[in-house]
Amino acid sequence: MRVTIFDYGAGNIHSLEKAIAVHGATVTVETDPVRAIETDVLVLPGVGGFGPAAERLASGRKAITSALERGLPCLGICLGMQLLFDASDEGAPNARGLGIFRGRVTRLRARCVPQIGWNSVELADDRLFANAALPYAYYANSYVCRPMDDRVVRAWSTHEEDCFPAVVREGETVGVQFHPEKSSGPGLRFLHAFLDGAKR
Repeated sequence: MRVTIFDYGAGNIHSLEKAIAVHGATVTVETDPVRAIETDVLVLPGVGGFGPAAERLASGRKAITSALERGLPCLGICLGMQLLFDASDEGAPNARGLGIFRGRVTRLRARCVPQIGWNSVELADDRLFANAALPYAYYANSYVCRPMDDRVVRAWSTHEEDCFPAVVREGETVGVQFHPEKSSGPGLRFLHAFLDGAKR
């Protein structure tokens, strides 16, 4: 299986690359958004800010959106999940996401921001959880997704009094607000369950 991690040009994606490779996949890190979809699985990692990352995706937005709508498996992690939505309150006001999920990304409604550390994954209802239970996961975020249609939400989390989507799905496109690669054994099992599902 070929897995491509799109590199926004910010931060360290080594731990994610290692977590995928240990499952037996061939991992490529790609900076060209059009070439990034020449793969079996696309991963949008959780590093960087929405504005600069959306700018790096801009030249390939139509190609990526089309590939995901045709069924290319995609996992968006943290920022990667947010880029699957229409737009964000973070960064440039005109920055556009991929629009796979209708809705906007907004700042956490909480006193303590960013949320950094372990949090529960609640009301989990997706086939991934059948193969990889994940009651808790590791988060590092200041912004969260607000979908227009809650039917895309497969699990929730709550930080202070703000309840927000932990997992969303549309077909073979899955977004997770947490970092599975940093969520110990259960997080790795969840990540590997996604890759196993993509194989099928």
